Amino acid sequence: MVDERDDEFEASGREEREVAGELATRRSEFVGLMQHFYRGELGRTTAWRARIDRTTNWAVGLIATLITWTFSDAGNPHYIILGSLAVLTVFLVVEARRYRIYDIWRARVRIVEENVFANAADPEGVLHERWRELLADDLRKPRLKIPLLEAVSRRLRRVYLPLITIVVVSWAIRITLFAPADVGILDAAGIATVPGAVVVGAVSLFYAAIVALAVWPTERHAKGEKRGMSEETERWRQR
Repeated sequence: MVDERDDEFEASGREEREVAGELATRRSEFVGLMQHFYRGELGRTTAWRARIDRTTNWAVGLIATLITWTFSDAGNPHYIILGSLAVLTVFLVVEARRYRIYDIWRARVRIVEENVFANAADPEGVLHERWRELLADDLRKPRLKIPLLEAVSRRLRRVYLPLITIVVVSWAIRITLFAPADVGILDAAGIATVPGAVVVGAVSLFYAAIVALAVWPTERHAKGEKRGMSEETERWRQR
């Protein structure tokens, strides 16, 4: 038997189609809706955060394996370590793309935290006067909020710049310690017919470009990102 109330709810009238709009005028129902919405968006944020961490774990495991194998025998070619730079770059791009999607859900979570929960804990007013309009617009038309270069820069500063530094330093130690006595360091850095000076120059340029991208000074678009501790927060921790 079909519930008559379901038939009425499926009616084509505008009021029936926009029944959720009534929640905007009912405080208790709206707060309950925000609670469920927050849990859902937090779950999405956690899932995408786990995907980002998984990529990082692959990168760490890869460079650890390659560096260990290269140092295990003097006859192993040093350029295997440099090969890990190419793979790290691929992981960096993949992780930056995942970070952009993760930022969609994180930004929504931050909007609710800043304007609902923070104001409930200390009612000094909402941080964004039009936060409901901003949230509704993002739900109707989801969009990536930060450019790819910013995402790459953030992942470099958090994870990949230290990993790339470890690889470059390990490669420099490898060609220095394992170079034959009658061969200079630049000659030991050569790969097949490519002169060592060219290889060293290419690695130096790559590393300089990575560092420049990591400290990219352009205005940031990511919302609610944790930054340096404020003086007020520092005083609060010292109480």
